[in-house]
Amino acid sequence: MSATENDFFKSRVLGHPSGLFVLFFTEMWERFSYYGMRALLVLFLTSSLIGDNPGWGWPREHALALYGSYTAMAYLTPILGGYFADRILGYRWAVVVGATLMTLGHASMAIEVNPFFLYLGLILLVLGNGFFKPNMTSILSEMYKLHPEKKDGAYTIFYMGVNSGAFLGMLLCGYLGEKVGWSWGFGLAGIFMLVGMLQFYFTQGIFGKIGLKPKTNEQLNEVAESTEGAVLEGKTTVENIDHSPKNPFSTFDLIIISIVSVIGLVWVINDPVSKITSFNLFNFAVGSLDGSNFVILIALALFLFILVKRITQYAPVLRDRMIAIVVLAFITVFFWASFEQAGGSMTIFAKDYTDRILEGTGKVIFNVVNTLITIIPMLIISFVLAKLFGQTFKKYSVGNLVLAFGFLLIWGLVIYMLSQQYAEEKSEIPATWFGILNSLFIISLAPLVSKIWESKLNPPATVKNGIGMILLGIGFAALAIGASSIPQGAKVAQVSLIWLVLAYLFHTLGELFISPVGLSYVSKLVPGRMIGMMFGIWYLAIAIGNKLAGSIGGEIDKITAKYDMQTFFLIFTLIPMALGVFIILLTPVIRKLMHGIR
Repeated sequence: MSATENDFFKSRVLGHPSGLFVLFFTEMWERFSYYGMRALLVLFLTSSLIGDNPGWGWPREHALALYGSYTAMAYLTPILGGYFADRILGYRWAVVVGATLMTLGHASMAIEVNPFFLYLGLILLVLGNGFFKPNMTSILSEMYKLHPEKKDGAYTIFYMGVNSGAFLGMLLCGYLGEKVGWSWGFGLAGIFMLVGMLQFYFTQGIFGKIGLKPKTNEQLNEVAESTEGAVLEGKTTVENIDHSPKNPFSTFDLIIISIVSVIGLVWVINDPVSKITSFNLFNFAVGSLDGSNFVILIALALFLFILVKRITQYAPVLRDRMIAIVVLAFITVFFWASFEQAGGSMTIFAKDYTDRILEGTGKVIFNVVNTLITIIPMLIISFVLAKLFGQTFKKYSVGNLVLAFGFLLIWGLVIYMLSQQYAEEKSEIPATWFGILNSLFIISLAPLVSKIWESKLNPPATVKNGIGMILLGIGFAALAIGASSIPQGAKVAQVSLIWLVLAYLFHTLGELFISPVGLSYVSKLVPGRMIGMMFGIWYLAIAIGNKLAGSIGGEIDKITAKYDMQTFFLIFTLIPMALGVFIILLTPVIRKLMHGIR
């Protein structure tokens, strides 16, 4: 038996349809697997070939090049995944296909003895993420189509699922990977991705007809029109941009876009391949530029050309608003290039340069804090799980039993981890543990920041971006201060862990000021028929930022050898803060370009 659209709100959990919490837990398991694997990847690749838990002994530059390409691709494939779901698979089958591919990807990575399986696993994860990521939110959006007043609350709950999964994934996969064996960490990520897929598959009837079939062209047009209407409800005080002439892509435009796409994709893949192996597609030089830099500069020039060409062909108001989006996207590139050091250079800093051995009072305090921040969220999530069981167990018993199995396993792992930590004479904090601070701070601080956005203190988009970049820079300033005692070229050190904690605190505050509001402004500033294209540009900006994060982070050894670790982190301090001040100063200009949109 399945629900219809009108039945969604008859079965409620905490005031929302039970189906929302099916999505909550499915997304939670997926984020568990993504962040659990991400926390381990660079550590595994760079760990010594010998020892109790040997890795592959890669140079940091090679590991971070692969990390950057993987995270960049993870933000590009959802553009294609959303397209296939809309026209071929439907949202629900796209989620199942994506989750299955990611399960196979994690399983492949658990076979750590062979590079082939690592690369195959990363490819499957990128493809699976492309099918999974955009279609979960598409189902959620469809569920609340007739109840827009509840959509903000629904997305807040969904966002909590994202961060709960990230928290538990980094905590447990990180612990098993570092303390027991890398295969155990990678394998655990795969187990819970499988749990998420099975739970969704056996409970999907709760969504009624939503996401079963791809939309027809007529339905897609209706969605575009309704989205345009929603954008218009922003009550812009200028001309109705949705009635401005359409600007279809010419054959020339499509050729240039295709060339840029192929060059960009090949460059992203070639970058780690050329470092890890002797194979290099761009093994030539043009003047003082090597082939790799030359081709990516050509691609960038062609991209800027087609972007300027397209923007200038629109009506004045729409053209101005698109320029505003491009400026915000430019800041987004540098934000993610810095923020994503969390999975790269900051993880290396935690592993090799931070004093993670605690004893005496320090050990007691850490054990108590770690227990509280682990058990309290688990109790809250278990309470939500019990509520969901009460509403859905009779109709969807198999899906609920799969979910229950997952939680019993989680509780078992949590108890095992905490008992091991209490039994140790000295506690060695896993390097991956620091990554959980981002999710913990988001869960704690997001309600406060949300209240600011709803008050009279809500600043313009440029001020939000500027403050976010400055906060990001302050986080890296904390690391620079902490690294001031590390000698030039040192490979290990014992810096206080407080500097990493402060860095994650300020980075999370910066994320809350920048990340959640970006797509919101895109949807406000362009007509519904263009939202897909502009979202694509926005995700492209995030992908570029992620790739830059790996490329710049990979220079850590060269910079610390020539200068020192403090200089490395000062780069990420000064550039974001300077850009933050710059974008705040642009506020009057951007406000004009937005033409009444706040």
